[in-house]
Amino acid sequence: MVTLIHTLADHSNDVNYCAFSSSCLATCSLDKTIRVYSLNNFTELPYSPLKGHTYAVHCCCFSPSGHVLASCSTDGTTMVWDTRDGRMLAVLEQPSGSPVRVCRFSPESTYLVSGAADGSVVLWNMQSLKLYRLGNVKDGSLVACAFSPNGNFFVTGSSCGDLTIWDDKMRCLYNEKAHDLGVTCCDISSQLISDGEHGFRYFQMASCGQDNQIKLWLILFADFLGVELKYKCTLNGHSAPVLACAFSYDGQMLVSGSVDKCVIIYETSTGNTLHTLSQHTRYVTTCAFAPCSPLLATGSMDKTVNIWQFDLKQLCAGNTVENESKVAVEDWSEDDVSAWLCAQDLADFVGLFKMNNIDGKELLNLTKESLTNELKIESLGLRSKVLQKIEELRMKMISVSVTIPDEFLCPITRELMKDPVIAADGYSYEKEAMENWISNKRQSSPMTNLPLHSLMLTPNRTLKMAISRWLETQQK
Repeated sequence: MVTLIHTLADHSNDVNYCAFSSSCLATCSLDKTIRVYSLNNFTELPYSPLKGHTYAVHCCCFSPSGHVLASCSTDGTTMVWDTRDGRMLAVLEQPSGSPVRVCRFSPESTYLVSGAADGSVVLWNMQSLKLYRLGNVKDGSLVACAFSPNGNFFVTGSSCGDLTIWDDKMRCLYNEKAHDLGVTCCDISSQLISDGEHGFRYFQMASCGQDNQIKLWLILFADFLGVELKYKCTLNGHSAPVLACAFSYDGQMLVSGSVDKCVIIYETSTGNTLHTLSQHTRYVTTCAFAPCSPLLATGSMDKTVNIWQFDLKQLCAGNTVENESKVAVEDWSEDDVSAWLCAQDLADFVGLFKMNNIDGKELLNLTKESLTNELKIESLGLRSKVLQKIEELRMKMISVSVTIPDEFLCPITRELMKDPVIAADGYSYEKEAMENWISNKRQSSPMTNLPLHSLMLTPNRTLKMAISRWLETQQK
């Protein structure tokens, strides 16, 4: 189930793009501004709107940490902003001065790509904020871009219909005619797909175009094989050009927006349509899933951005829990660890863990010393948070092979409770899960669906002691 929970109507002209970080939503418009909102209550941050572009802003994107925001415009520049105070950090001028249509950070924030209407592609070094590499697509305007999760390559899409794969040295590796009437957007899933026949692991990419189609592709990137792009299937459903597409973090869903004013959410494994949303009154120009919360944003030429919320069962965290039960943590791949980090609100560490090849076995062996000395995580608070989540994972491993008494399971998460509280409905819940339930403006009981006459949560110390005693018996 998908519910419309908020509509933002602050822009005075078409909304061109929206992007999430773990705590914020950014939107940009033909009105020359970028607006930044808190995900806690969708209020605009004090420094918003960001003003500096002299013409329409076409695209905006957050760095993986969320501390930096980039925006690009018809004025031929890509601007870099500090999201903590709204300061402009740099103005990066496209060498040709051509209108910049798209910008993207690499997964480790090493580079920023900007693509322009004249087909020029610039790779900017984010440490020096200087031009690092310059390239060109052979025909058309550059209108789409997406990085692979490991940062080894990125894909661009052009108005002439080509998808081009580049490595991180800006060498063109592959080119494919994908959409006859032009590409409008592309995205790469953060989750790899295994090929059981050959043992290869593929990146999954979606592209959409003026031909009303969304195409799914599989990209094989290997040093000994080079690059291979395989067409997988076409997702139909829109009756007009498709202007935007985006994967959910777990790769299980794909959302698209179209000139037909509709938003369609697909299940990527089957191609089935899960939801069709038709609240916008003009073309849907942009759509984005939040990285670690059950939110979807869609923007339109009707000047609004709609915020949608998914049912708890469709959270990437929920999907991760399901995956945990199927694969032993010791057997997790590096990508399974990345999915787990995102579900634990630790998405900022995905690049660091991938760079150090942290799989399930390595994850369970991490200590305070290895986090400090080997991974160089300097913040005591962040180290403590990572260690706490790893300890919770170890606790789950203790209990996976036994039947947990039902009264020890949180009704919301269906996980063993660590800090049980009693709500006004008389039922006990994991404190964090119930607080999240209430903070998402739910004022009804998760068990009965009746209104809660009070939002007070009382610690259930008796139940907490019973759970502790039960855990001790399991560890003997």
